[in-house]
Amino acid sequence: MNEENSNLAGYYLEEFLMVVSLILMTVIMGIQVFSRYVLGSAPSWSEEITRYLFVWSGFLSVSYCTRKCISIKIEQFVAIFPRRGKAMFKLVNHTFELMVFLYLIPFAFKYMMSAVESGQVSPACHIPMYYVQAAPLVSFILVAIRIVQRWFAELKVVRDKEEKGDKACRQQ
Repeated sequence: MNEENSNLAGYYLEEFLMVVSLILMTVIMGIQVFSRYVLGSAPSWSEEITRYLFVWSGFLSVSYCTRKCISIKIEQFVAIFPRRGKAMFKLVNHTFELMVFLYLIPFAFKYMMSAVESGQVSPACHIPMYYVQAAPLVSFILVAIRIVQRWFAELKVVRDKEEKGDKACRQQ
């Protein structure tokens, strides 16, 4: 795999994982519906696995939204600034976001480690619960990485002397 393809793999990581999760959830729930209505009994593991995939998808979507610059914003306020002013505002915003997620990472780690220490497993599938409780930790780390990427993209706009249009968030 060349460097460009490996960069693309990292770039589309969240999308890929969310699509795989959605496909798996659809297939598993299809099996459950078929089993319940055609065979008369549904497998006990299907709802549990679907729930855990949904939890992971939800946390991965935070990182995806960060990468795509999809968030609740004060658009009218930011719109009054020129291109470099918008980028400065976004730099400050990304800095605060990064501080929040870096603050949350140790708590997510402690949350996951509590499941490791307790040895708790899921009721139907006997999956170690730390697999599920690792979702916030993985998500917050990915979000921090994506915020750093966005931060450097905005810094480039702030430093850029040319007016090329506000494409820092549109590029990705």
